[in-house]
Amino acid sequence: MSERVVICGAGIAGISAAYFLTAVYGLSNVLVVDERPPLSLTSDKSTEAYRNFWPGPDDAMVAFMNHSIDLMEALARAHDNRFLMNRRGYLYATARSDVAEQLLAAAHRAAALGAGPVREHASTATYQSSPPEGLAGVPDGVDVLVGRAAREAFPFLNPATTHAFHVRRAGWLSAHQLGMLLWEKAQEAGARLMQGRVVGVDTQAGRVSHVHVHTETGTHPVEAAIFVNAAGPFAGEVAGMLGVDLPLFCERHRKWMFNDHLRVLPREAPLVIWADPQRLPWRPEEREAIASEPEMRWLLDEFPPGVHVRPEGAGDSTVVLLLWAYHTEPVTPTFPLPEDPFFPEIVLRGITAAVPGFRRYWERMPRPVVDGGYYTKTPENLPLIGPLPVEGAYIIAALSGYGIMAACAAGELLAKHVVGEPLPSYAAAFHPQRYTRPEIYPELAAWNARWQL
Repeated sequence: MSERVVICGAGIAGISAAYFLTAVYGLSNVLVVDERPPLSLTSDKSTEAYRNFWPGPDDAMVAFMNHSIDLMEALARAHDNRFLMNRRGYLYATARSDVAEQLLAAAHRAAALGAGPVREHASTATYQSSPPEGLAGVPDGVDVLVGRAAREAFPFLNPATTHAFHVRRAGWLSAHQLGMLLWEKAQEAGARLMQGRVVGVDTQAGRVSHVHVHTETGTHPVEAAIFVNAAGPFAGEVAGMLGVDLPLFCERHRKWMFNDHLRVLPREAPLVIWADPQRLPWRPEEREAIASEPEMRWLLDEFPPGVHVRPEGAGDSTVVLLLWAYHTEPVTPTFPLPEDPFFPEIVLRGITAAVPGFRRYWERMPRPVVDGGYYTKTPENLPLIGPLPVEGAYIIAALSGYGIMAACAAGELLAKHVVGEPLPSYAAAFHPQRYTRPEIYPELAAWNARWQL
């Protein structure tokens, strides 16, 4: 193919698409358009984690993520693990029997779909821990540590923990370094970056003909045969330029990093997730003061499960990264991200349900360094990757909170659609026209929020 390909968006999705189109499938006339530097809107503000633990009504997400992890591991091996990929794992901890039952059912379901076996341990004698660095020598699947075994393997956990589910084909990496590696290889293969904003897309005879890009010198028409919408939180707006309406919405997500100078969380710890809903542990006088202020009473409500923490940085770093998506209502994306003055306090109190040692920071809260972005989602939380109903137009979007871990398989799948390569089994689940053409993916109705962990 010699015709020009224009990719709208230089986040991890657009960069990965450019890499596979150029460095893997040999297209040279690929132009990435973004008004910001590559990877600088939301891709560099993620938790940078990955996992293959995706229960569902079918194996679409497990197969997709397994392949994406395969691709990342191959890149890590080929480039001396430049982006510091590890296999520390995800650790889901609970003190509730009902939550433990749900997680165990999810683990067996994921195992049946190809995520790896479930191993239960009443003692640490049969449990293999993860090395702090590298990718070798770690099993797949999920290790379920029950009772004392959970607390012996991870003594920093809440003593009330009854079960810890250690997802093994999981960990984290440097998202920016992964993205820059892909972008360097794409540039070596001919991809170029144009600083500007896509403001329109023209069609002729029902197919893409020109993309209008606004730059500091004005608005310019760029001839293109292929247009790829990789606009992240603005993907719905960009699709509208083609007259395409997609069921997309955005959720605001933040993360907090601080210096754990008291070394509450061991540096070799996995990513820890408290799987139980909770009420924040306010002191009686704090609870009384909050109750007296109508606009603050929500702080006394039950909060959802999912507060996260993990170590960040190598060597002598004592930084920890925390995340909790306790507000998930759809919002209109705006930048810079609006402030949430309660976020550090809420997350610090919430994480003590999992790691009580963080209570030591209550009296003198660490300096908050907060950033974040938006999860762009479909109602069933499956991505959109493939052709739009306008000939020559494609989309790679709605990667929700899993954009970094999915990027390689997503970029490859997008490129396969563009160049006409055979598609993998999971392609139908992510087809953008699955809503208007139910025959593409009849299983869509079976997906809902319960399949997402």
